[in-house]
Amino acid sequence: MNHFNQSEQAKPTFQWVRQTASRTIAFGFGSGLSPLAPGTVGTLWAWATFLIGEYFLSTEDFVWIIGGGIVLGCWICGHVSEELGKKDFGGIVWDEIIAFWLVLLLIMPVNIWMQGIAFGLFRFFDAVKPGPIGFIDRHFKNLEEDNQAPSSIFQIVWRGFGIMVDDLAAAFFTLLVMALIQIFIPS
Repeated sequence: MNHFNQSEQAKPTFQWVRQTASRTIAFGFGSGLSPLAPGTVGTLWAWATFLIGEYFLSTEDFVWIIGGGIVLGCWICGHVSEELGKKDFGGIVWDEIIAFWLVLLLIMPVNIWMQGIAFGLFRFFDAVKPGPIGFIDRHFKNLEEDNQAPSSIFQIVWRGFGIMVDDLAAAFFTLLVMALIQIFIPS
């Protein structure tokens, strides 16, 4: 298996990412390889692909893609983090992508300014992790053991769930603030 040892500093390359479908998806089709702010770049990729997808996909299609992406993401994010020997490697951006697609699905149709506000709010909640989002993130990171042995399937999926759930919480708070904005600042 071609993977990184936990003692090595993981520096995935585009070639490494494209070797398997799970790596390609986890790294947001390469967007997670950005040397600066990979989570932001992954979220921008999510925004662009959602807007393109609106021309070809129905709301029902997006619901299935996002639902499947959450379930599949638990395994993919956990599996790729296992390969990297990291708890939540910054380049794994599938969690940001799915969470921001969910935000866009639930706020659309809105103008580009409201989409930009949603983007800013989501990035704030995901990066700063205030309140319950930080609690969720710390909870799952504290569960990890520094064990050299390969993780079981359950541990991999649970780690992946931990990677996904704080971004879903960031999406929830983004949607909450967006709803308040739309209530108190009518368009």
